[in-house]
Amino acid sequence: MAAVELTVFQVILLFWSLRTAVSQVEMRCPSSCGNICIPYPFGMEEGSYLDERFKILCNSSSGVPKLTVDGTKLEVRDISVRRSTIGVMFPVVSANCGGKDRNTVVDLEGSPFVFSSENYFIARGCGNLALMNQNQSTIGVCVSICDKNRDSMMASCSGTDCCQTTIPSFLKVFNVTMKGLDDGKGSSGEKQCRYAYLVAQSWINYGSYYSDVGGDSDPYDMRHRDSVPVVLDWGIDERVFESLVKNGSFHNSSYSSTCQFLNPSINSTNQSSTVQCSCRPGFEGNPYRYGICEAGRAYDNYRRKIKAKMAGIGVGVGFGALFLLIGLWWLYKVFKRKRSEKLKKKYFKRNGGLLLQEQLSSGEVSVEKIKMFPSKELDKATDHYNVNRTLGQGGQGTVYKGMLADGKIVAVKKSKVIDEGNLRQFINEVVLLSQINHRNVVKLLGCCLETELPLLVYEFIPNGTLYQFLHDPNEEFPLTWEMRLRIAAEVAGALFYLHSAASLPIFHRDIKSTNILLDEKYRAKVADFGTSRSVSIDQTHVTTQVQGTFGYLDPEYFQSSQFTDKSDVYSFGVVLVELLTGQKAISFKRSEEQGRSLATYFIMAMESNCLFDILDPQVVKQGEREDVLMVASLARSCLRLNGKERPTMKEVTMVLERIKKSENLTVQQESEYDRKEVMGAPWDVTSASTISSFDIGAPSSLDEKPLLHTY
Repeated sequence: MAAVELTVFQVILLFWSLRTAVSQVEMRCPSSCGNICIPYPFGMEEGSYLDERFKILCNSSSGVPKLTVDGTKLEVRDISVRRSTIGVMFPVVSANCGGKDRNTVVDLEGSPFVFSSENYFIARGCGNLALMNQNQSTIGVCVSICDKNRDSMMASCSGTDCCQTTIPSFLKVFNVTMKGLDDGKGSSGEKQCRYAYLVAQSWINYGSYYSDVGGDSDPYDMRHRDSVPVVLDWGIDERVFESLVKNGSFHNSSYSSTCQFLNPSINSTNQSSTVQCSCRPGFEGNPYRYGICEAGRAYDNYRRKIKAKMAGIGVGVGFGALFLLIGLWWLYKVFKRKRSEKLKKKYFKRNGGLLLQEQLSSGEVSVEKIKMFPSKELDKATDHYNVNRTLGQGGQGTVYKGMLADGKIVAVKKSKVIDEGNLRQFINEVVLLSQINHRNVVKLLGCCLETELPLLVYEFIPNGTLYQFLHDPNEEFPLTWEMRLRIAAEVAGALFYLHSAASLPIFHRDIKSTNILLDEKYRAKVADFGTSRSVSIDQTHVTTQVQGTFGYLDPEYFQSSQFTDKSDVYSFGVVLVELLTGQKAISFKRSEEQGRSLATYFIMAMESNCLFDILDPQVVKQGEREDVLMVASLARSCLRLNGKERPTMKEVTMVLERIKKSENLTVQQESEYDRKEVMGAPWDVTSASTISSFDIGAPSSLDEKPLLHTY
């Protein structure tokens, strides 16, 4: 019974803490002006708003926020993300009212705002014909007639000295014309005071606002006011929304929020659809920021239901039923534990556990021990695979950040559902990584096969991928030439180890900048061995279905389906060009003449003596010219179409290490090569390998017969 009471207490404590966290979320306000909260997509500072149309100007002395629309600055009263509305002070149109004649036209065309249907259009004055116009067409009429006997104390607007009407949906233009009407007794209304305005229904309906009118009990009397509160609906422009979804900064498929397209119903010259987003039931927050809402009051409602249920059980159950409850609880725990064990065995078998045991017991691979993590430990380490712990997603699965019980930070890879055909590929990654022991290869700590989806546990690499540093640069910590050269040498050394020094030669088969991680000291770590293959020592290639990433794929392998160690060399050459140029392996920003492929673009630039025109500014600024030319020459050697003419990873590693050591020396004394061959004249594929010009003393691999004969 003590265990039951402890469980109940923990449940209550959990939901209380969730409620406290939700309250804190609700109270958060990213920025404010005066007492007005300015949530995203609105903002005051550059970078805090979606675009200029959502920019809020804040007067620091008065604390009054203002929104600029069609050149008119409108005072902001409130902004609601939940309802996608913004309350502003809007001008009153008047004529013959003590010299305060005004006729302001506000055009919302081209902006993300429309006049909300929550507003009334109201006209005041004796004999006032007020017309709402848009695109030279009348879209609304309001007529107030004269009645001198009207009781001014009556707060109504039913047509006598005051009329009101609703406005069309998606109204974009506030343009009012007023005409005086004959009162039927020969008196014209042209010289009578008359005015018209849009106003929020809530401002008229609720008496809490009447004190703001100025002492008059008639809430419709605005003759002494310059502006009144109006509600504008807003949303994100459809084209802007689609671009946000496309570049990944907005999660349109989020389970916590939903978005809908609003199509205008009034003819307009340049009006486009807008998108309004809201949190799904049970979630709350700002759906316009990344398209993700946080868990909200659904937890609170669930907590109340649990409390009510437990209270009812406590009242209804007597001492006689207490022992039965304990017995049932014990049976439930036993049944749950047995069911869990049965499921674990089922998942272990389905996820290749028997296949792994078979490989380990066969003696074909020398693996001392593969740690099998309990599913509960990894579930707790990743906070139940919380979406906020996601490090990245790829073709093989999703990677989460986790913390083990001993405080060690790890990366947990949750593989996608694997069928029988891909089972060996998954077990292959486990076996291969367990055999690898190299400082520049990501370390596999263990795996878990007793869950529905198999899990791999790696060492945590904190600084992301090389791709991110190259193509989403950090201005505070740029990738220097020295770092690029070191990373290239480290990756080359890792591949040399895989090809030559491992217990069995291993072909990685998917070398690219996204599979190169950077640790806390920005050292390179080669990762993602899901498609890798080990070969026997005397085996020169593997014949498989073509797999890899376009832009990095060896053309020779693509044609023949035969993957060799030189195919990894080609992919490394593309990464080397990425480090030199800072450009992506495949880019549609380059013209077809320049080459969508970075490899083609790079080779064309070298042949046309334009190498330094395409290099990254950091490389040009910081790298010694001779060092840069040698690395470029090495990259070109790796990208040769004939795999036989490419250097081995051992040769590549030796060249890069030599360049690193000679950075502060006179390069001309360390290496001799024809500069014209590097910069201008096309390379002769029948000539000796460029690698030999670096004096590495290992020409044998370039003198061997071709491994492939299909060109």
